[in-house]
Amino acid sequence: MSSRFAAGSIPKLLLSLALPAIAAQIVNALYNVVDRMLIGRMPGGGTFALTGLGIAFPLIMTISAFAALIGLGGAPLASMKLGEGKPKEAEKLLGSCCLMLLLVSGVLTAVLLCFHRPLLIAFGASGKTLPYASEYMGIYLLGTVSVLMSLGLNSFISIQGFAKTAMATVCAGAVLNAILAPLFIFPMHMGVRGAALATVISQTASAIWVLSFLTSRRSHLRLRLRNLRVNPRMACRILALGLSPFIMQSTESLIQIVFNISLARYGGDLYVGAISILTSLMQLFSLPLSSFAQGAQPVIGYNYGSGDYARVKAAIRFCTAVCGVLGIVMWAVAVFLPRFPVMIFTDQADLIALTERLMPVFFLGTCIYGIQLALQQMFLALGQAKVSIFIAVLRKIILLIPLVFVLPEFISPKADAVIMAEPIADACAAVTCCILFAATVKRLLRNPDLASTADP
Repeated sequence: MSSRFAAGSIPKLLLSLALPAIAAQIVNALYNVVDRMLIGRMPGGGTFALTGLGIAFPLIMTISAFAALIGLGGAPLASMKLGEGKPKEAEKLLGSCCLMLLLVSGVLTAVLLCFHRPLLIAFGASGKTLPYASEYMGIYLLGTVSVLMSLGLNSFISIQGFAKTAMATVCAGAVLNAILAPLFIFPMHMGVRGAALATVISQTASAIWVLSFLTSRRSHLRLRLRNLRVNPRMACRILALGLSPFIMQSTESLIQIVFNISLARYGGDLYVGAISILTSLMQLFSLPLSSFAQGAQPVIGYNYGSGDYARVKAAIRFCTAVCGVLGIVMWAVAVFLPRFPVMIFTDQADLIALTERLMPVFFLGTCIYGIQLALQQMFLALGQAKVSIFIAVLRKIILLIPLVFVLPEFISPKADAVIMAEPIADACAAVTCCILFAATVKRLLRNPDLASTADP
């Protein structure tokens, strides 16, 4: 593994790691996409069921965010330890993350099973959509431990260079979900409960796959019982670095809630259904960007740990260029070909028409979003947690949420003004991220003596 990360063509190496990661993340997104596609076509209430699932989506994203908090916090640190030639320290990080994921999943399951219904009401569920959202979450929450273990520990497979294995882990669960969901929803007449049950079974299969690999001899990093302990100092380092991806994902939940509440007020259930489709497409379109950047992290982290700053800079340049091009492609599809992706989710003419009209506006800022996402992941790979956290907070908390509430006071129709907040926040955050990158990370890499100033 070390010779692979430390030598050879950077473009070929990044593509060999990133392409399986992209495929895995796209397939992983099919968990929600398949559910929404099928639920949106349920006879007798498909539109309300789709809207209900959209209202439940913030809770689903919050659960995934805790997997990112621990998994994406520990994996880059383990990658650096491998680059430093300290595999035992990397295994301790793996063990700590595993135990932390188990503890957090237990707490989340207990709390959300008790309070998910009032939370869904607070998130904008109406009398027509609440039953669907509540039925889905009541079953989905039983698989919380599987979600956290499969998503959180899969990163430790990727950093070892087993990109195809990490992809297969995700694909196995997603394919199983694609088989079970339509069977449970339609022939067995389980509706949204069937979709949730299929997801739980599939995520459990993925979790078993991950654990079996990390405890096998194939893995360079072994999950050992003696390392299943939480060292407070190590846990703080994991959480500090994982806070940025946690904020990125959990604030997606918060943004969905804000959008749902505002659009329910100004536009009604139809607008809430439209934003459910738009955010699903944003997630799906963004996956190649984030996956490529995450695929580059092991190379950057390893070479940063070993002190090969020339390869670090080469990897950053290539990753940023690729993500920039992908962002432009994503923007072009959303602006010039909006109808086809919208029709994947629904066959309701009024919902298609509204979503198709809103989509070019919602995605307007994505032409430069790819560069921001790439640079934000590079901050993580280099251990610069504080800057990455700031960028995550800037886009969602500082910019987007206030704009969602302020713009309708000045622009009509008010529901359309809510949609306009997204591209404005995207553009401002991207420009700020580029400036910060030039001011901090480039200076860090020009002067190797500054490496010790990286966030702990």
